Amino acid sequence: MSTNSPTKGSRAKALRTERITFLNAEGEELAARLELPPWNVGEGVPRAFCVFAHCFTCSKDIPAASRISRALSRAGFGVLRFDFTGLGSSDGDFANTNFSSNVDDLVRAAQFLEENYRAPALLVGHSLGGAAVLAATRRLKSVEAVVSIAAPSDPLHVKKNFEAKLDEIRSEGQAEVQLAGRAFKIKKQFLDDLEQQNLGGALGELEAALLVMHGPLDRTVPIEEAQKIYQAARGYRSFVSLGDADHLLSRVEDAEYVAAVIGAWATRYVTMGPDGDADDAIPEVGDVPEVGDVIVEEIAPPYTNAVRTHEHQFTVDEPAKIGGADLGPAPFELLLSALGACTSMTLRMYADRKGWPLERVSVKLHLDHDRSPDDPKQVTERFDRAVTLEGDLDAEQRQRLLEIADRCPVHRTLENPKIISTREA
Repeated sequence: MSTNSPTKGSRAKALRTERITFLNAEGEELAARLELPPWNVGEGVPRAFCVFAHCFTCSKDIPAASRISRALSRAGFGVLRFDFTGLGSSDGDFANTNFSSNVDDLVRAAQFLEENYRAPALLVGHSLGGAAVLAATRRLKSVEAVVSIAAPSDPLHVKKNFEAKLDEIRSEGQAEVQLAGRAFKIKKQFLDDLEQQNLGGALGELEAALLVMHGPLDRTVPIEEAQKIYQAARGYRSFVSLGDADHLLSRVEDAEYVAAVIGAWATRYVTMGPDGDADDAIPEVGDVPEVGDVIVEEIAPPYTNAVRTHEHQFTVDEPAKIGGADLGPAPFELLLSALGACTSMTLRMYADRKGWPLERVSVKLHLDHDRSPDDPKQVTERFDRAVTLEGDLDAEQRQRLLEIADRCPVHRTLENPKIISTREA
């Protein structure tokens, strides 16, 4: 882990993700990310810790997992999301795993937090991960609240995903199945383990507060499963309908709504530590660049990157239509943003210096890559920049401001000859 120590002023707005690994019960490395609160939330010290469990055959980096985890971190939680054995970036063979091993992985994740930070007070699980957190809770005394999102009341429900292969699995001992467009090997031991589960018994012994979240239109796990979970549990129980959200919470607004509700609900049942408790040693995440420098680091496959400047951190990604998670602007959108912001700032400085009545500037930009019909390798980048000038300006002033727009430093940088040198750091 990185242990750099930037000054308070330089880290005030930084969102932080720590890449970590821990060992499962078999000694195999599981890949994880720890989302820590930004420095302007309680001095960046988590007021409580949470473990997030992803859905069946998914990974810690699916949009729902990353969006919910980051939103909870902004609410003051330290959130550990990890890949179950054999999935995502974790070691191990998925074919040798089962529901029981998933629960064991969850317990190991909680133990990692307890040994290195603080024991988790909150567990959140999505789909089969929701069933896993319900089963794991009774093994973790520190857990005060647990949240199931679109979870089945019985882990055996997952077998409907490969129902056509059940006879082959039972007769041949295994079969290859297609799940979400990917091939997985399912062994008979996986089915045997599912049939031995008794989630109802775990719910009947549940001492932690429970929040059940489910969408009435969920076609993967019907909402009746949520009703069974709610009825089987004891103690403090809450239910929240997710409206027309799909099973994977693929829309940004659905994931953000789930995170907002969990954050507000959990503070009622979780013992939240004081803001900015200096006694809690939380490692720094990543170097703080010098003024004028930028550091870009991949934080989630395939395209999600964190961009750090001296004072700020933000996410860059590609849109979902080309395989990204759409968690931030794309690189060319940032390029246009730089040109537009520089244009606006330059016009503002010029108008103020002249004492002109410029009230507001807005800039709309678009970038086209024009290929020559004679030589497809010859490309011309054409920036279309539409500037809106509000205020009681005369025609001469407006024309002069449009001329000044071409003098903004980013504009000139784009027009100048460029040398880009690349080296290994």
